[in-house]
Amino acid sequence: MNAKTHDALLQSASTKKSSKWKDPKRYKWLLSPALPVIGIAAMSAYAIAPKKLRALAWTGPLLVHGVIPALDKMIGEDASNPPDDAIADLENDPYYNLITKAFIPSQYLMTMLGCWLATRDNVPMSDRIGLTFSVGALNGIAIVTGHELGHKHERDNRIGAMLALAPTFYTHFAVEHNFGHHKRVSTPEDPASSRMGESFWKFLPRTVIGGFKSAIEIETKRLERKGKGFWTLENELLQGWAISAGFLAANVVVSGPRAVPFMLAQGAYGASLLEVINYIEHYGLMRQKDENGKYERTQPEHSWNSNYVVTNLVLYQLQRHSDHHAFPSRSFQALRDFPEAPQLPSGYASMLLPAYIPGWWTQVMDEKVIRHYKGDLSKINWDPERRDELMAKYRQFAAEVAASAEAEALTAAPVTTPALTAKPVKAAAVKTKAVKAKPAKAKAGTGSAA
Repeated sequence: MNAKTHDALLQSASTKKSSKWKDPKRYKWLLSPALPVIGIAAMSAYAIAPKKLRALAWTGPLLVHGVIPALDKMIGEDASNPPDDAIADLENDPYYNLITKAFIPSQYLMTMLGCWLATRDNVPMSDRIGLTFSVGALNGIAIVTGHELGHKHERDNRIGAMLALAPTFYTHFAVEHNFGHHKRVSTPEDPASSRMGESFWKFLPRTVIGGFKSAIEIETKRLERKGKGFWTLENELLQGWAISAGFLAANVVVSGPRAVPFMLAQGAYGASLLEVINYIEHYGLMRQKDENGKYERTQPEHSWNSNYVVTNLVLYQLQRHSDHHAFPSRSFQALRDFPEAPQLPSGYASMLLPAYIPGWWTQVMDEKVIRHYKGDLSKINWDPERRDELMAKYRQFAAEVAASAEAEALTAAPVTTPALTAKPVKAAAVKTKAVKAKPAKAKAGTGSAA
């Protein structure tokens, strides 16, 4: 059964009987569109009393690297998980789509206010830098808004995705991510999948340049199939670049020529936040090839997941990444957590600083990758320039992990997995507690690579 068939069965089941399950986070999702409002409030306070409230210029980095990780640690992991029979109802509720779009107007106001403040005379350089990082941080989160809307097929959602991405000059992401990354994820050919032994700083130029080239190639081929050339109004890349240029021009009109370096700098930082999340999501994981040299379908095991409450609310449950790759068009509120999928040691927000520091990241993640593959080093997506070096470094550790995994397999009692024997038509009737373990097995055979 493929992903579309599975969703069709869920839709059919939902039309017969609506789920009694209610989303416990229904109103907590407002935290995400509240972030640019918080930014506006902080910058407004700074504008009134810039000398007394200078720390507010750094609100964005403090939220991303301090407050959100701290709240994740305090509040813990997310216990809510929608059952199969609730998914269709969640998908059909327009409330969630409105929440996503609500981010954009305040995002634009926050960006213009920050630009105006940073370009005024007599603003200390440290404050200019802080304002740049604050605006960039919130526009980086807006890329996740663009990601959510970009996976929808409706024209208004596609336009919303372009608007959310425009302030970071990263509108090509809406093309490359959907039709490039989701097809090539966790393979050496994917510029957005990081390799074990590859630092973030080595990954960054590869993913930026590779993603840009991929977007142009994808859109050029799409237009060719319609008998059109690259220079047409139907080109989504040109549409996105036009929105970015228009927004840049609007800021120049309001704030003057100094707006140009400010906008470019905040956009670069915002885009880097997207790319560091990309770096985290698939580090070292690789889809294997069959006897015909074709990559296997995307499976839950090909994405690093996390399930901390606050980051889930801020990033539209992007941390439930295995379910997202199995069902790319599934809306954020319906994504499910599967504990058996590869798990990061903490939330995405908490993993940002380790990712920036290669030695710290290696210490945290390399042995986790080896344990994930039970010591089989041949299954890892290696940095080709460091493959031999790292295989030699970890050979002894990998042998110990493999021996331990083999011993566990020999002593483990045979387990009958209900999900492998249950009939599909009964899946919607399974209680919520059982669903957490079952869909991952079903999804392993239905994961979409598109």
